[in-house]
Amino acid sequence: MHGLSVAQYLRNHIRTVPDWPAPGVQFRDITPLLQDAKVFRVLIDAFVHRYMDARQRPDVVAGLDARGFILGSVVAYELNVGFVPIRKKGKLPFTTVEETYELEYGSATVELHTDAVKGGDRVLLIDDLIATGGTMMAGKKLLEKLGASVMEGAAIVDLPELGGSAKLRASGLELFTLIDFEGH
Repeated sequence: MHGLSVAQYLRNHIRTVPDWPAPGVQFRDITPLLQDAKVFRVLIDAFVHRYMDARQRPDVVAGLDARGFILGSVVAYELNVGFVPIRKKGKLPFTTVEETYELEYGSATVELHTDAVKGGDRVLLIDDLIATGGTMMAGKKLLEKLGASVMEGAAIVDLPELGGSAKLRASGLELFTLIDFEGH
């Protein structure tokens, strides 16, 4: 890493794709972080080191569909705790609870198995990026419906201009992000 901070090192490996998925959008593509073994290890370690301390250790990690699955499952494995997926509606086979949230145009629904967490579980909720915060807020509400408490929301990238992180913090959710990108 040659003197770079972890955040700067990771930022250097995020690809910005202009005008995707719509004109004027600067899409922050995290897939290059996953492709290089050293970069992927630095990324995962940044999360694992934060949550290894007994006071910060979750009982379970919940990942948001779909890139939160990649991060969350590896982080859970390294912390030696379980992993639960929060999926888009219609993907989970067992009894579920669901939460619908608003998108820029329309709405979306996410689901969680009813036996995914137990009352009192401390959950780390993880995704790749926080934009408007809708998905993470829906995940938080789902976990709380089952009696768990979300100790923290974590993501690689925060896009603070879109207001999601401020909205999540206002709801009482602690957040941990590695990189802020101004300008979407």
